[in-house]
Amino acid sequence: MAKILCALAWLTFSARAFPAGLSFAGVPFTPPATVRANVPLSDMEKSYVSEGGNAVPSHTVAVLAVPRGFDPKKTWPVLVVFSSSDYEHQNRHALMMFYRPPALAAGWVLIAGDGPQPARQDSSGWRAGHTLAALDALHRSFPGSVKWPVACAGHSGGAKRASYLAPLLAARGYRLAGIFLTGMNEEKITQGYQRFKPGRDFLRTPIFLSSGVRDMIATLEQHNAVEKSMRRAGFQDIRHESFPGGHRVQQTHFQEALRWFRKES
Repeated sequence: MAKILCALAWLTFSARAFPAGLSFAGVPFTPPATVRANVPLSDMEKSYVSEGGNAVPSHTVAVLAVPRGFDPKKTWPVLVVFSSSDYEHQNRHALMMFYRPPALAAGWVLIAGDGPQPARQDSSGWRAGHTLAALDALHRSFPGSVKWPVACAGHSGGAKRASYLAPLLAARGYRLAGIFLTGMNEEKITQGYQRFKPGRDFLRTPIFLSSGVRDMIATLEQHNAVEKSMRRAGFQDIRHESFPGGHRVQQTHFQEALRWFRKES
């Protein structure tokens, strides 16, 4: 984790030295780049963050990664990243550890939002409020991005969060291009669908479910049960692929998911 934090700090400080032109929430950068900015929370986002009795922090820490050739006048797919609570991992850590290199190589923009410190109660509301604040910062920085397709990704507990909160993004008007879920031992998308009520069109969202045959934390049997539960809820556009490994993100599956989402968006 120390290496990830050092990398984030280096990228933040180096971005400040970039020439003027593009900027994210006031932080200048030249593509390809990963930049970190402190951004405000709206009243609605503060209400989400406070779920579970959390104190509302002064700001959200938003991390944005953009590929080579990034031009905000064009349309870019956006990957919204969620992490597990294990070891106080934050969404930005998952962005750096699992998703950034392959997503940037495939021409995706990545974004994550977190509190300045881990939450006392790491609720879905905490993750939702900070993620929405990061997306708001993206839209303020690049107004055309409100129309860009959005996909969600998560591993283990992050997969539960991604599937639970994807319906919230859809309900708020985002065009969901897909959801990548791996290492997931409990189905959460039905709960999110019932709570946030994004409409029946959301049931057509492409879902890529990746499972390791030697995963002892989220077993293949549990992945199969997750898929069956999703289909009972009405989700039909599901690809479930397995790989000969354990509890990890299979990069070839992630890359295939990104290609599939681009075709469907």
